[in-house]
Amino acid sequence: MGDKERESAPPPRRLALFASPTPRGQEVAAVVRGTAEWCALEEADIVVVIGGDGTMLDALHHMIRTGRVRPVYGVNAGTVGFLMNRYHRSMNIIERLHHARSIAVSPLAVEAVMQGGDTHCVYAINELSLLRETRQTAKIEISVNGRVRIAELAGDGVLLATPVGSTAYNFSASGPILPLDSQMLALTPISPFRPRRWKGAILPDRSRVTFRVLEPDKRPVSAVADQTELRNIAEVRLAIAREREMTLLFDPGHALDERIVAEQFAH
Repeated sequence: MGDKERESAPPPRRLALFASPTPRGQEVAAVVRGTAEWCALEEADIVVVIGGDGTMLDALHHMIRTGRVRPVYGVNAGTVGFLMNRYHRSMNIIERLHHARSIAVSPLAVEAVMQGGDTHCVYAINELSLLRETRQTAKIEISVNGRVRIAELAGDGVLLATPVGSTAYNFSASGPILPLDSQMLALTPISPFRPRRWKGAILPDRSRVTFRVLEPDKRPVSAVADQTELRNIAEVRLAIAREREMTLLFDPGHALDERIVAEQFAH
């Protein structure tokens, strides 16, 4: 992934607003809206996202689907706001954007093959997780770069996380937190039963990972790519989509890489 921090954000030009529909999101949006001139999302050079991390993921996925990804500056009007900047009622959005630092991140390209043979291609900015659909333990074969590394993982499932997503579900599943510039992916089992001692792996982000569901009729598995769920999975193939690189903007001293380091020392 290389050096993720660049000298500065591009000078503010045409701005669009993407706000959470929650009461708090709309309240903050009303304040921010009065600090600048705005245009339609498809005409913008920079997108200001107001809400929580879920709203940020919604905005990024919307831009990936439409094929025009612009730099994004988040304003926290949610709970955690890991991908967002702090909100102050007196904030000047133009000044914030002028001084913002940029960080480039790339999502996972997910190619999911269903039990019926259909294929769905989606993207995961945080992680792709495979989860058992019933009370039956999932059984999953894991391959890396065409070589089988785990012939049969038995448990609730498995996930592959980017550095951006390493502090989310991956961390809750006892996976490692990855620095943004680590050029790594976290492969983490979810409540594993066998092999009992396997705690996961850290892989170079050039790796291609394949999950194959074993005994799918008896042990159905779903795939969740951020907020997109696909059920009755046969196989999932994953790789970093460098051609879909995205730029996140942060206030100086409030950058995402610093938050990732700080998260490892949180009590």
